[in-house]
Amino acid sequence: MSIILEQLTKRYEGHPVVNNVSLEIADGEFFVLLGSSGSGKTTILNLIAGLTELDHGRILLHGRDVTHLPTQQRRVGYVFQNYALFQYMTVGENIEFGLTVKKVPKAERHRRRDELLDLVGLSGLANRMPRQLSGGQQQRVALARALASQPDVLRLDEPLGALDAKIRVELRRSLKAIQRKLGITTILVTHDQEEAFDLADRIGVMSYGRLLEVGTPEELYQQPQTEFVATFLGTANLLVGRSHNGSVFVGPVQFPSTGEMLQTDDGGRVQVLFRPEDVALAPDTESLECPSLGQAEVEEISFGGSVERLRLCLPAIPGVRAISPPVAFGSASIRVDATRSPDQAARFPLAPGQKAWVGVRRIHTLAHPGLSFLIVTDGSLRAQAAIDLGAQIARLAHARVTLLGCGGSRADMKTHLQEARKQMGSGFASIHVWASEDSPAQAVAQLVERQPHDLVILGYHPQEDQRLAEEILQAGEHHLLLVLGPQSVPGKALICVAMGEPGKDDILFAGRLVRHLGAQATLLTVTSTPDPSESANQRALQYLESGARTLNALGVPAQTLIRTGQVQEEILAEDSAGKYDLLVLGAPLTLRRGEISLDGVVGRVLNRLNGHAALVVRSHYMGLRAPQFSRDEQRMKLQEVLQ
Repeated sequence: MSIILEQLTKRYEGHPVVNNVSLEIADGEFFVLLGSSGSGKTTILNLIAGLTELDHGRILLHGRDVTHLPTQQRRVGYVFQNYALFQYMTVGENIEFGLTVKKVPKAERHRRRDELLDLVGLSGLANRMPRQLSGGQQQRVALARALASQPDVLRLDEPLGALDAKIRVELRRSLKAIQRKLGITTILVTHDQEEAFDLADRIGVMSYGRLLEVGTPEELYQQPQTEFVATFLGTANLLVGRSHNGSVFVGPVQFPSTGEMLQTDDGGRVQVLFRPEDVALAPDTESLECPSLGQAEVEEISFGGSVERLRLCLPAIPGVRAISPPVAFGSASIRVDATRSPDQAARFPLAPGQKAWVGVRRIHTLAHPGLSFLIVTDGSLRAQAAIDLGAQIARLAHARVTLLGCGGSRADMKTHLQEARKQMGSGFASIHVWASEDSPAQAVAQLVERQPHDLVILGYHPQEDQRLAEEILQAGEHHLLLVLGPQSVPGKALICVAMGEPGKDDILFAGRLVRHLGAQATLLTVTSTPDPSESANQRALQYLESGARTLNALGVPAQTLIRTGQVQEEILAEDSAGKYDLLVLGAPLTLRRGEISLDGVVGRVLNRLNGHAALVVRSHYMGLRAPQFSRDEQRMKLQEVLQ
């Protein structure tokens, strides 16, 4: 193997931007790390090259352990997105720079330079200045410079990202041909899926510092194993169905079993994936020749050259939840993306507003992850209330549970966890116990770094535990259920929202949880002063009604309410008057340094809450990003590589 990465971990300000990544890349392989901005892919490149110090793990290049070697001894070539050429040097001098530093004889430098100029298609341009070249030509020079010292590994940091579409396609062909000719092991990072599909022998998909899946482009596109990869690669139609007697059902629609289908417990939930090209459209069901999801209305049509792209709107299918494309806020319908060839479009022409029957030729099934709970206990009475309520909710949701004991000696905590585990009983998707001598916040941070959870459940004393709640919210992407004392499963939820995108996240997760409890919900928004504008009141009402429809689609009966006055006072007044037993609040957005503070409305409400549980929902708009190198920093790092 050319590259072996063993459990790489890198943190910035305590947050893992590369999280326990292990990977093997074969000799001569063209490997692509694919992920969105901030996923950690560029940091992995910098760790391989020695440009960033590793916190934990090991790096082997061609059998050599280079974990602690300086950049200059790793024999790694580097190409940046922004060329990073020395503008005061000619093309030839740029290519020869690393060889000059290493005191390679002049004749050998010139020979190597001319070979590389010919290889990258720039023969005769050695005396040009970078500013006299196009962007594509400059990137070819950067590639030649990276290859000049004959590195064992070539690493490419989005090298085509700054170029226009036509030049990107041309350079992709050149890059692939050069890599094949030289047989050099290459690792490229990009967020461009088309680029990854075109270049890669294998792709590794990253998200939030984790390497989720590795496979060939065909494997990851046709047979992904996780929801993220299914929806991140290409366009995906993803619905929640169920398996029964060897078949897969989407509502009443049955798909016969195939070898590709996931085998689950009878009646278990599965995620059903079908790509746009797997969708069939016809004027009637008899013409489909495949299982039909129903009759849909055409919402959008766009021209894509070799294909026609359609967005279709299906009526809600009983018992089916859509994951991708996401359901429009306030709608119960299911959207389906489809593509057709020009010939298919000509045989059955469609326009927005027209109807068509929708069939599915092929599906792929994935395991439905369900919800994952982390229940925190320190052996106190408050913690016991969290265990009792958490166990009841987890059983109803058939959730995976981790019971975390922390704060005491490991031996005492293991004894406590064994007893708590017995009291919880059965009925969970899975249950694990974990003992830690660290503080609750540190223990939670360590566990969610290993494995993300949807919900942390914590026994909570108002005022005393505010800082702990802030630290736990800040530890990951999870939500937080605060249990103030013993109580039964909630039957009435008050969901407090402010209009905007984060409020939609609050409603969606609250709905996912509350639907398992069979509870009713009231959506509340508070205006600080009466607004004389009828349009403003109408917008608030429409927002709440859309949220209620979203909850109804999830199976949660919901009503809406607008109150006027001081926000925390109105929330507490409605909570008391309505006799609710679950209060849902949106977590405040992070401060400038990424910190979460509950000193505002949320904290004041929690401090005066009347004894029942509160769910604090963390919006995805609070996500943190890893720091990136500036252009000047890239140039400094480049000089380290070339020396």
